[in-house]
Amino acid sequence: MLKFLKTLPLFTVLIFSLSGCGSNNNTDTNTITEASTSAADIIFLGENIITMDSNTEGATAVAVQGNTIVATGNKQQALKLKSDNTRVIELGDQLLTPGFIDTHGHLGATARFIDFVNLSSPPVGEVNNFEDLVKALETHIKSNPPGENEWLIGYGYDDSLLAEAKHPTRDDLDKVSKDIPIVIVHVSGHLGVINTAAINLSGLTADTPDPDGGVFRRYQDSSEPNGVLEEKAISSILYARLGEIKADAFENMLGNTLEYYASHGITTIQDGAVRPNDIKLFTDMAATNELSIDVAAYRYFAPEETEAIANFKHQDEYINGYRVAGVKFSTDGSPQGRTAWLTKPYHELPEGADENYVAYPTVDSEKFISAATQLIRNNIPIIVHTNGDAAIDLLNVAVTNALSDDIKRDHRTVAIHAQLMRADQLDLAAQLDIVPSFFSAHAFFWGDWHLRSFGQERGENVSPTRWAKDRGVTFTVHNDAPVVPPNMLRLMWATVNRETRSGSTIGPHQRLTPVEALAAITSDAAFQYFEEDTKGSISVGKQADLVILSEDIRTIDSKRIKDLEIIETFSRGKSVYKN
Repeated sequence: MLKFLKTLPLFTVLIFSLSGCGSNNNTDTNTITEASTSAADIIFLGENIITMDSNTEGATAVAVQGNTIVATGNKQQALKLKSDNTRVIELGDQLLTPGFIDTHGHLGATARFIDFVNLSSPPVGEVNNFEDLVKALETHIKSNPPGENEWLIGYGYDDSLLAEAKHPTRDDLDKVSKDIPIVIVHVSGHLGVINTAAINLSGLTADTPDPDGGVFRRYQDSSEPNGVLEEKAISSILYARLGEIKADAFENMLGNTLEYYASHGITTIQDGAVRPNDIKLFTDMAATNELSIDVAAYRYFAPEETEAIANFKHQDEYINGYRVAGVKFSTDGSPQGRTAWLTKPYHELPEGADENYVAYPTVDSEKFISAATQLIRNNIPIIVHTNGDAAIDLLNVAVTNALSDDIKRDHRTVAIHAQLMRADQLDLAAQLDIVPSFFSAHAFFWGDWHLRSFGQERGENVSPTRWAKDRGVTFTVHNDAPVVPPNMLRLMWATVNRETRSGSTIGPHQRLTPVEALAAITSDAAFQYFEEDTKGSISVGKQADLVILSEDIRTIDSKRIKDLEIIETFSRGKSVYKN
């Protein structure tokens, strides 16, 4: 913090010394008068302020100058910094909190998906069965026919919510078109379906072997592909399609997407699996037009990319709102797609699986351990997609190996999703300083499905936030957009209530309080990013990332959290969204 304060105006440092305590006394009046020679740009006044900082909690006023919080205290203190040009915001019944931090998601994919066909089921979309899915694709073709050599892309279909309770196949997509290549992406992003035209263009035949870490599903009693693709079988096809979007079109998509995130109170966004082309796109855009919201990107690597991993460099500081913050690995699939890698068999099996089915890793275990060890020892942050408990076991082995040289490292390796994390694995996370980032929105979206997939005991304990809290493990929660929208209030609501789509409750013993859930997307989220000195709380000297909510989460019925409104979002002291 001291290093950061050296870059601030003198008046900021003066205020830090007198009003950072958040008390309501009126001491050091002379110092305040001297400090007030530089006026605040914004002053927030009200009884409902959650600072997420024990030193400033209870503040009833916050002042911002430029991109920095310069005072927290009482109304009398703050108004000494008021000028004719200061915007004064009387909060009334509204609540001021730190800006929300997206602890895992995919900004680039979310931007690109904006123009694709939404095949989601309610409440995100309107597709309830195969007929709705086919109709949505047909309607899009009529209004936006693909150009020559263009593919039709849909996203968000969910077999767990479709009336047929299974994946569509190439035959269903052929009803839309046998000539236009079509790919639709499962809501998890880990599976997809292509039609016959796309199969032919991809060179996929009955003789094509499954890729390592993926599956081409086949017709029963046949080796002929039925169009359903798992994991690496879909990723190679999908990334080729996404890469066809031109830079200028992507820039327009991105502008709309940043506003979309801001409308949910988000002031730091993650792009959680970027390739070199996207890094260049974002870097070029940021160089000419500063991003309105901070974007932290994590370079995706397959563990066998040894030379690139050895030469990788990350950035500690944002440049015009963008930084490459570390490395992303993926070790297994998705629980809703029933490809999460488990130590014990699924309770309800996916179609065609035998009774011992536990899914599979999507990496070579030894190569992953080697790559993760190298990066951790080089002090490069890594985030690792681990849904199933077998995948989490593999991550634990890698981190244990990396720390075996007995050199103390503040590595904060992130276990992304950590859905099936066992209690003993949380005990080990506390010892190894692993930061789980739970996909706790799953409690609502797929809680009913998980009880079927994993049985009562495992299903009740998906995203075990209370276990983590009780063990003193620092953790965060996320939405993983575009898997589900980046709705942070619904994420908090799901974490606090654990209510499913059917209205039942899954694992009530894993619930958090509203303020604990807020910490998981503010102060603890900043810690995950190594940004706790500059973000995550309303503290003097920190970046002015703030959000105003329509009501106070501490006083309303917790079931209403998802229905609150984002009134205004401030990124670096500037209003980036106003309701």
